[in-house]
Amino acid sequence: MPSPIRSLRPFIGAKDFAVSRRFYTAFGFTETALSPAMSLFTLESVSFYLQDAYVPEWLDNTMLFLEVEDVEQYWQHLAALDLPGQFAGVKVLPIREEAWGREGFVHDPAGVLWHIGEFNKG
Repeated sequence: MPSPIRSLRPFIGAKDFAVSRRFYTAFGFTETALSPAMSLFTLESVSFYLQDAYVPEWLDNTMLFLEVEDVEQYWQHLAALDLPGQFAGVKVLPIREEAWGREGFVHDPAGVLWHIGEFNKG
């Protein structure tokens, strides 16, 4: 039997590394700088690596899904952060109903699209 899995950490890029670092800190992630060009960002049990790398075709097609227990409650928290008011190019789109559950969307300063949602119960 293989060793148990401990985590999955995607790598994402940044158009402006300093701005993206500030954005993810404001979002609520904790940063651990690993080098001048890479940081690990962690929020509760999830993490990702942010790189000082800008490839528009890559970032424009990067999507991450963050599953939350209660998307409505999480959206109230996000709205209070006013991320679009703090960071140019950031968008927070309203929650929508899907056959599988509910989700809203956040575009980070580099164009990375976060799906934040909850699956139907049962």
